Amino acid sequence: MKEFTTNAGNLEVTNFQKKLIQNYFIKLDMTLKENETKRMSKREPDPLEFSWKNVNMAQLALDVVAYSSIGLDPLQDNHINLIPYKNNKTNVFDIGFIIGYEGMKIKAVKYGFEVPDDVIVEVVYSNDKFKSYKKNKDNNIESYDFEITNDFDRGEVIGGFYYHVFHDKPEKNKLKVMTMKDIQKRIPKYASAEFWGGEKKKYGSNEVERVEGWFDEMVEKTIKRAAYNSITIDSEKIDDHLVKMMQTESLSLSGSDQTLLELKSDISNNANKKQLGFEDAEVIVDPVLNNTEQRYSEPVNQSPMPSAIQPNDNPGNDQTELGF
Repeated sequence: MKEFTTNAGNLEVTNFQKKLIQNYFIKLDMTLKENETKRMSKREPDPLEFSWKNVNMAQLALDVVAYSSIGLDPLQDNHINLIPYKNNKTNVFDIGFIIGYEGMKIKAVKYGFEVPDDVIVEVVYSNDKFKSYKKNKDNNIESYDFEITNDFDRGEVIGGFYYHVFHDKPEKNKLKVMTMKDIQKRIPKYASAEFWGGEKKKYGSNEVERVEGWFDEMVEKTIKRAAYNSITIDSEKIDDHLVKMMQTESLSLSGSDQTLLELKSDISNNANKKQLGFEDAEVIVDPVLNNTEQRYSEPVNQSPMPSAIQPNDNPGNDQTELGF
């Protein structure tokens, strides 16, 4: 808060926002310590220490005030994730803010033009019965029939849908059916086998093993992101905090988030990409939180940047889900 007032002027916060700001400090402090442990475990660690003295505090203060004003809490599941990454130009860590589907829901409710009373999200399996009813000359309300015929053997995932419900104005109800093709095109190119299933190399060897993953849960979260990302923002509700947030998150028409590289380039000019060492980045899904991070291609005389995301055995604790 002191850093913000030094760089941007007076700051008035509610008790709730002050608590959220404290949560950002707690979360980032944990992340820095965890990544410092990983850095020191490397055979040739990068010389830049993961510590507060090496964080771009001026920019961090501006970002934290904006995101906390919107109500996003980094200590809550699926709200927002903090990713430190090295800025090779300044030789400090900038902090990336990547929003999860619950964070997208909060944004939609606060800033949406027409916010539905309810959002229904379902994964559809081959043994389920599903039929959509779109608007036509004889039908003024979009709706559907959905029946689970066997709770214990629903078959294979064949798609899913989301349904925006307006109780008082059902003619505004919106049904979006997503085929497997729709879902698969939102899966990152380097999706983690631990979550999406598939083959991966065993740690420390070139031997390949098959991983079952959590495909059903990932499909559901993909649909949730699409459902909340499709709610139109009301231009009359846009404030300075949302403008700041929009500079650092994806608002792509496809419903999928941009990579951290693209998020950063929304804030910086294109000339900085080469200096930051981002030009050969790969998009991958973190094997823990199912979010994409960047595998940075650093200059040949530097070590790759350590990942900012730490292990957690709970696949439901998906704070970012970036990339689909």
